[in-house]
Parts: sequence; structure tokens; C-alpha cells
Amino acid sequence: MTVNAKLEPGDLVRSRRGRDEGQLSVVIALVDERSALVADGDHRRFDRPKRKNVLHLEPLGFRSDEVASSLQDTGRVTNAKLRYAIEAAERRLEAHAEEKGE
Repeated sequence: MTVNAKLEPGDLVRSRRGRDEGQLSVVIALVDERSALVADGDHRRFDRPKRKNVLHLEPLGFRSDEVASSLQDTGRVTNAKLRYAIEAAERRLEAHAEEKGE
């Protein structure tokens, strides 16, 4: 198993385990050192985030500054911002895959 980097609110992650395996989400909050709350703005909305073990999350190396600043300023974020952040991450991942020739 790979070593996980320290997650922070606003980080984009891919689920490695569970019913939502392979789906992208945004870290909303850290519950403790082993758990994080994630949401995608569509199936998992901000008001009902999914609690995930951090070992079951793969950090993508992207961070949505807009989501992070909204969470820091107001403690909330809109579902539209979450969806937009995930769509932007998907575009970056596709561009990176094309760049590598996959």
C-alpha cells in the first residue's frame, strides 16, 4: 500500500475502496487522523458527506483553492463549486493521460 500524503480540505481524491471506488471527490473536512469527509456535489452533496478512511483515498495532487477558501471563510461550499472542481480535475487528468500517450 502506498503512503498517503496529509490531506487537507479542498484536496481532490479518488476513492480506492467501497461502493464509490474510482470516483472523484473533494475533501470537505478531516474528522481525525484516520477519517475524512468527502463530497462530490452530485451523488454526495455537501450537507451529507461520506466518511471515508484516509487509507481508502488516493490524493490526485490537485487542490481546489476556491473550495478551500470557501470552507475556510464560511465553513460551507456550494455543490456547484464541488462539481466544477471535480470537472476541472477530470480535464487535467485527461490532458495528463494524453500527454503521456495513454
